Amino acid sequence: MRKTSVSPGGNLVPVKPILATNASLQPMSGQSLLSIRNLKVNFYTYRGTVKALDGVDLDIMKGETVGLVGETGSGKSVTALSIIRLIPDPPGKIDEGEIMLGDDNLLKIPEEQMQQIRGSKIAMVFQDPSTFLNPVMTIGDQLIETLLIHNAVSAPGLKGKALKTKAEEKGIELLRRVRMPDPKGALKKYPHELSGGMRQRAIIAMAIACQPELLIADEPTTALDVTIQAQILDLLNELKRGGKLSVLMITHDLGIVAETCDRVAVMYGGNIVEAGTVRQIFETPLHPYTKALLMAIPKVTETRKKLESIVGSVPNLINPPSGCRFHPRCPYVMDVCSAKKPKLMETGKNHFVSCFLVTKEEGA
Repeated sequence: MRKTSVSPGGNLVPVKPILATNASLQPMSGQSLLSIRNLKVNFYTYRGTVKALDGVDLDIMKGETVGLVGETGSGKSVTALSIIRLIPDPPGKIDEGEIMLGDDNLLKIPEEQMQQIRGSKIAMVFQDPSTFLNPVMTIGDQLIETLLIHNAVSAPGLKGKALKTKAEEKGIELLRRVRMPDPKGALKKYPHELSGGMRQRAIIAMAIACQPELLIADEPTTALDVTIQAQILDLLNELKRGGKLSVLMITHDLGIVAETCDRVAVMYGGNIVEAGTVRQIFETPLHPYTKALLMAIPKVTETRKKLESIVGSVPNLINPPSGCRFHPRCPYVMDVCSAKKPKLMETGKNHFVSCFLVTKEEGA
């Protein structure tokens, strides 16, 4: 595979076509925990149908962290909410595809079974913890409720007050595990009495309470200062090392991806446009959008008068561009780009890209 680079002047350099093969977006090594295939999600609004996801393929392996990156409106959070089946219906609807967790297709199982999977097998840490914590319940009550609903307290024969006491002990242990200052005291506090970092720790404690197999972290550090952000990222890495936890890290920050992730999937306009290992994405990016994202990052080792930017804006998904959704903003657009949607194809070991500039598809 021919490597690509950015010119010394900071301009994108078009890559020469590579013979690619149409393949499943799954690494050759490791065991798959979650597999998403051809996921299509639409929102039916009075203005028209918002085509939020247009055939997303993604695999998450056991024990790895996958970064999901892209601009606001690219479909990252919709993908996460689809996994746990929390797309608001109406107006949203998962119209096509499958999401396999082991042998279970999460889109086909009854809601009662899905409620048990949420929290016990798949947990989610949301971007703004204050939005997802009940303001009239203490942190302890919310944490204990999570433990009792999913029968996560190992206390055979205990009932009533004795069971609640046992759950409180486990709650304190969980808060201590996420390095909450004064975990016993925090258990009795309401969300507004905690700082942003402490609320995020409380949310993470609830998320890991039932030892899930997959933790979805949707912008978990956006509202935090740099010091607390580093502590939360260290905590997530520590939790992953301590068990068989897999993490889907949704973020705009490519620095976080470089520090915490094993693989990266780049989203644009409801599609995965490139995916590979962290080294592949940062050192040999193939898709023009991926390159543009990397060029927009300031580097302490370089002196630039002006940061690079991506011309244009994200597409209107009610009336998305035909063919490749990035083609109106792409500096290397060809006639085929507006006529046909490129497939996500493997160009090297575990490196996938959806771009006619890179792959040789029939008719391209």
